Amino acid sequence: MKKYNYPVVILAGGLGTRLREETEFRPKPMVPIGGKPILWHIMKLYAHYGFHRFIVCLGYKSELIKNYFLNYRLEGIDVTIQTKTGKITEHEKNNDDWEITLVDTGLHCMTGGRVARVARYIDTDRFLLTYGDGLSSVNIEQLIQFHKSHGKIATLTGVNPPSRFGNLEIQKNQVTSFLEKQTNQNGWINGGFFVFEKEFFKYLSPNPSLVLEQAPLCEVAKDDQLMIYKHDGFWQCMDTQREHEKLEALWKQDAPWKVWQEEKKIYEKHFCDRRHRPARPLAH
Repeated sequence: MKKYNYPVVILAGGLGTRLREETEFRPKPMVPIGGKPILWHIMKLYAHYGFHRFIVCLGYKSELIKNYFLNYRLEGIDVTIQTKTGKITEHEKNNDDWEITLVDTGLHCMTGGRVARVARYIDTDRFLLTYGDGLSSVNIEQLIQFHKSHGKIATLTGVNPPSRFGNLEIQKNQVTSFLEKQTNQNGWINGGFFVFEKEFFKYLSPNPSLVLEQAPLCEVAKDDQLMIYKHDGFWQCMDTQREHEKLEALWKQDAPWKVWQEEKKIYEKHFCDRRHRPARPLAH
């Protein structure tokens, strides 16, 4: 698998008010699916396609996301801790080789302002961006190739689920109008999973009221610089408890976004071996 140096920006700072059952206690990107935060699932998707650098835009309950990644190296492995010396012995290795930049972008900042506030960490001519509450089976490799092929500033992934979302007006794969809040169940909608040239920052400002999906994307579309990558496979956001439950159910079956393969942990193998051994007779 080819390894890319482009950073992936993930919007993870919103209040998540429509999922209050979960977000009262944690930020929405930390809501678990199959025992792992949805943020982890998104990062695993990108990592599968060779992306290992992440910039996470924090806001609401940012300390929970910071603590998760500060302790990520020890996630799911056995350790021995010497309380007197503080020495930690790791008995397995966490195989995720990621670079994660955690940026506090403001508690009440909107999406456009958050992206602008991480500009100083974008050190390549191109970057990727997505929302911290949406999963998809989109092929990121093909998305990148499509973006390179048209030479425009911006590409968004368009999805066409049977839902309440609005649609995009397009002509020959070029977005001519960005109509995020219109109602047309048969149209393509913004599914996130963006690719941007660094020039896109000229459409942004750190203004906390700047919404990515309003002026910035509308202006780049008017300048004929926004293209759509049509993804007709799986896509699902997690705005409500019902959608959270749907993703949980899919994970227990055959999650369509799980394109990666997990390596079996040593302790899992040992546990399974012990579980299937015949019980020892009691000593007399």
